Order: sequence, then structure tokens, then C-alpha cells
Amino acid sequence: MLLELLISAMLLVGSFFLLVGSIGLGRLPDCFMRLHGPTKSTTLGVGGMLLAAVLSSIPDGLSLRETLIALFLFITAPVSAFLVGQAALRRRLPSRAPLPEDFQDLRH
Repeated sequence: MLLELLISAMLLVGSFFLLVGSIGLGRLPDCFMRLHGPTKSTTLGVGGMLLAAVLSSIPDGLSLRETLIALFLFITAPVSAFLVGQAALRRRLPSRAPLPEDFQDLRH
């Protein structure tokens, strides 16, 4: 009973973060701000879903599949966000926030 409540809570938390990340992706005004939706909130959302999957597999024994999915997700999400951010900087996409001093030379 307690395990089922914990699994349900992890599914709800994961769903909430996925919803917030999706709304942020659609509503934020520029490319740099849109990076936060899929990288931060969605990573936490999928992490919550995977934690629920791991918890549901405890009676049968822990599965390596969920661990590998989580490892792949937590490695690839920051790398892909970094590459998208670098591409946006190099293409000089407009931003609503000022660039830090380190990146001022990329504007010219």
C-alpha cells in the first residue's frame, strides 16, 4: 500500500514537471529562455517517471533498463542544451536578456 502511494506520488510529480516544461517551451519568448523547459523541468519529469518505474519493479528485482535510460537522459540533455545554446549564440539569435561579458565578442 505504501509502495503504491509512493509510485503514484512519483508519477504525479513527474507529470507536473513534464507539464511545466512543455508550457515553458511554448510560452517563453526566445530561444535561450526556451532551453530551460526541456532541459531542466522535463529532465526532472522523466526522472520522476523513471523513479516510479524503478519502484514498481522492486518486488520483481531491480531492472538495469531504467538505470540505463536515466543515465542516458541525464548525460544527453545537458549536452544537447549546450549545443543548441552555442548554435543560437553563433547565429546571433536575438535575446531578451543581455549577454554576459564573456560572450560580448560573439555579437560582433
